[in-house]
Amino acid sequence: MASQSAHLADRKGTGPVATAALRLGFLALILLAWALAARHAPPGLFASPVAVAKAGIGLASSGKLWPALAASLQVYLVGTGLAVMFGGALGIAMGIWPALGRTLDIYVNALAATPRVAFIPLIIVLLGLGLEAKVLIVFLGAVMPIVLNAHAGVQAADPDLLEMAASTGASRGRILWHVILPGAVPFLITGIRIGSTIGLINTIVAELYTAISGLGGLLAVYGSRFQMAEYLAVVIVLALIGVGMTEALRLVSQRLMRWRDV
Repeated sequence: MASQSAHLADRKGTGPVATAALRLGFLALILLAWALAARHAPPGLFASPVAVAKAGIGLASSGKLWPALAASLQVYLVGTGLAVMFGGALGIAMGIWPALGRTLDIYVNALAATPRVAFIPLIIVLLGLGLEAKVLIVFLGAVMPIVLNAHAGVQAADPDLLEMAASTGASRGRILWHVILPGAVPFLITGIRIGSTIGLINTIVAELYTAISGLGGLLAVYGSRFQMAEYLAVVIVLALIGVGMTEALRLVSQRLMRWRDV
């Protein structure tokens, strides 16, 4: 009973309200440090939180932000979505068929270790400077963590559960659906979270190296003019996109992992 009460108290201490309070407190500390840094920095080198907020409101009200945001989200979501579908399927296939996994493993690791920027000139030659080139750059950045984690998740399937399922006469398909894939979910979600973060970074890289557009284009323009308030406002937008994607994936993970608590 005592251990149960401690467990419940621990869960209450890390509940949504407590977590939100801690996050807001830490955000207040960040804003305070930011304001102090802007106050003591040389003029024009850094912008205060108030100046950045005003710049963000100005970008939104002037209509400059929304087309850039829409363009970046299109590249990001399409590239990352394709990476999730292809990377998840390939990683699971590599885990299900060991021969395929042993064959492709070395090439997947080699591609994962190669900077994606190295492929940009070739991609531009093949696809030009349009949407397809940007999507491919994002795809190449996001897909590798998903493949590797999906592969690892299938390989980490509990051998005792596999043996138990086989002993009951379960078919290969049922074992895959009810034992292997549920066990691989945490690995796959982790891979998607890492891949989505890299995909967001590669979205900006793609917009800077190809036809300058989207939020990356705004960063290039305001950075070259040393308009730090506008520049940091765009950075904040990118951070909010990353936080939104991470929190969405966390909620998906919680829903998919409820079977563990049954």
